[in-house]
Amino acid sequence: MRSSMRIGLVVLVIFVLAVVAGCTRTKAGRPVSPAVATTAGQAAMQMAATAGTDSILNAAKASPQQLRAAFEQLLGQHALLAIRVMRSVVTAAPDRQAAEASLQHNTDTLSQLVGSAYGSAQGGRFRQLWQHHVADLLAYANGVASHNTAATQQGRTDLQGDAVAYGSWLAQASKGRVKASDAAAGVRMHVEDLMEQLDTYAAGDYSSAYRIERMAFEHMFTAGAALAKASLPPEVAVGLDTPPQQLRSAFAMLLGEHMELVIDTQRAAFVKAQEFDGAAAQLNANTLALVKAMGAIVGPNKGAEFQSDWADHGQGLMAYTAAVVSKNQAGKAAAEKQLNSFAVALATYFSGVVRNPSVFVPLTAAITAHDTHLMDEADAYAARDYVKAQQMEADGYQQMLGVANMLVDSIQRVVASGLPKGGSQTGGGGTARRP
Repeated sequence: MRSSMRIGLVVLVIFVLAVVAGCTRTKAGRPVSPAVATTAGQAAMQMAATAGTDSILNAAKASPQQLRAAFEQLLGQHALLAIRVMRSVVTAAPDRQAAEASLQHNTDTLSQLVGSAYGSAQGGRFRQLWQHHVADLLAYANGVASHNTAATQQGRTDLQGDAVAYGSWLAQASKGRVKASDAAAGVRMHVEDLMEQLDTYAAGDYSSAYRIERMAFEHMFTAGAALAKASLPPEVAVGLDTPPQQLRSAFAMLLGEHMELVIDTQRAAFVKAQEFDGAAAQLNANTLALVKAMGAIVGPNKGAEFQSDWADHGQGLMAYTAAVVSKNQAGKAAAEKQLNSFAVALATYFSGVVRNPSVFVPLTAAITAHDTHLMDEADAYAARDYVKAQQMEADGYQQMLGVANMLVDSIQRVVASGLPKGGSQTGGGGTARRP
């Protein structure tokens, strides 16, 4: 049953990208005005550096599209942070306190967003429900850590109760736009994901644990659209289902997932080889999905070129991580030099795809900023500065939303009308080998 749900998500993303490819074309051989493309690209790159859920919350009123993006980003991040906290309980990891602080910040920000979308009273009620949900996740993790079957069974029961309470809340908060049973089913799937990944992780099955983690992230990320739409009148909510919005969401999910899987793989490198292999396999899966996404839009030849450049990028990050683990300063410097070169190659590729060389500089800056977040994260983690490591994770994750916006804006304006009607799936990680 769970594998069929995973396949369903993959097919959904393939379908989204395929439909968008057919609906966002310009006429063949007619590139967008360089001035228009430049303005859009530079504006998006500005977002890549500064945009995030916090800035949206500070706005007087977020647009429906911003609301969807913020809910997606925060819910996806919740799944990952919850998983890391639960694992830290089982392993008595030294970064547990920093991970818990990040999870709390995510809860606070998500509650504020709910309050802006549904009203402050509903935001307060959501905070209570979500805090209880997090506490029950930790209780389950403590049961697993202590091999206490009664405690894990009680935790499972409590988490199922949390799902029912959430369903009742959303049905009321959305004024009946969402059925309580449907909302409860979504959270029930979420907690099943988290419990299953922890059980497999505790059993040493890292391959399955990281595969389930990725599934948990994607389930919660895609749930963000439903939570945003439930807060809006139907005539407004339907605008969030347009092909451009679906494409933007798909790329934001894949790029955010890439960022987080690199961090998982980096941190696993400090632990044990088997865990590193499990995380790296899902990083590869994410890369393959990104390759298929690009190939569906730009064609197989350009898709293969992207795979080569993106794999180089991922391998450079792993080379830097290996040098950090072995305390090899020369190796770090060499890897950073390689990453700067790979950033230029990727920027050249993307600026060629959008047929606009003037976006080369901001693209290079964005990719370099992404790499810097990940290098700084690895350095901080090695130095046991877990607070800084978590901050690099949060900043880098937010930046990926801006990068996704920039890519989608540029692709929509420039790619020719002969785009294929077949999309891509998620997956394919940064350590994938070139074809």
